[in-house]
Amino acid sequence: MVGHAKNVLRIVFTADDLALTRIATRTDLLWEMVGSLHRLQARDGDQTLASWRRQARVRLKQYGLLPSVRHLLLPLVPRGPYFPDFLTPIQAQAGDDLAIEALLDTPTRRVRHDMELLRRSAGVASADLEELARGDQRALQRLGRVVTAYCRAVLAPHWAAADRALAAERAIMHRHLVSGGAEQLLAGLAPAMRWRPPVLEVDYPAGAGREVHLRGRGLTLIPTYFGRANPVTLVDPALPPVLVFPIPRRAMPDDVASRDLVALLGRTRAEILSRIAHAPGCTTSELARDVGVSVSTASEHAHVLRRAGLIASVRQANLMLHHATGLGTALTGPPHAEAAARTSY
Repeated sequence: MVGHAKNVLRIVFTADDLALTRIATRTDLLWEMVGSLHRLQARDGDQTLASWRRQARVRLKQYGLLPSVRHLLLPLVPRGPYFPDFLTPIQAQAGDDLAIEALLDTPTRRVRHDMELLRRSAGVASADLEELARGDQRALQRLGRVVTAYCRAVLAPHWAAADRALAAERAIMHRHLVSGGAEQLLAGLAPAMRWRPPVLEVDYPAGAGREVHLRGRGLTLIPTYFGRANPVTLVDPALPPVLVFPIPRRAMPDDVASRDLVALLGRTRAEILSRIAHAPGCTTSELARDVGVSVSTASEHAHVLRRAGLIASVRQANLMLHHATGLGTALTGPPHAEAAARTSY
């Protein structure tokens, strides 16, 4: 934009836009996926973040996902100024199942358009991306399976911690909205964002600055747990306007269970309970693989949790399937990421 810094996004509000400014109602599975993929590619952060990257790579290897992530997801979500808009549909605000469903239902024209923008922006190319760029429905279905599996492997172990942190952030934002209206809410988004009525100025990735006129459609604010330093928005002005930004926090989680749960149950048992709560129907072998213990050790811990009333187990053929009880779920936090937790791959 002439006259504007190249690394500033200017969002122009009308009175109607202020009235229609809203806060995301839930943790957004696909925006969290994108944020985690950016963090996975980065080399910044402290030792805790480096530890998270190591753990994520171990789990991707355990799940056999490293090739798909390297050749499909990472090229699709580069650390540059652009990644395809169709990866983060607004339907994710209605639930994780609907997020995956909307991704799979992306019109071929949208896929081709976004993939062409990616090619111009990043110049990345791979056989997987070429199939997507042609609008191949089989490639889109495969992307859906890889996204689901990636979320299960990398996001689900940390979903309870992410959900708690984001719920707290949304509560603060709602308090601003109720006490001072949308203008107080926008003013409270500092320091990366500055409210200068009627414009919200946003620090943006280098070379991606632009001006967005909301034109009476309002704006959905989506705080994220895994998002990196800069807020981001969608490129296509025809899509529902969103502004996605990372919440302030001290560190990434370094394991599946909260510290309080670890203190109560011990680290391994807490991780097993959290794994069951956020992946209902998982088997003893899956528990052993994900937590890094033997099958016999996982079975023993599950037996203790079952006797304590924290999980229930049912045998199906030669498999033992585990589910958290209401008490177990209450201890670990709400079991979101339904699509990632329930879908096999």
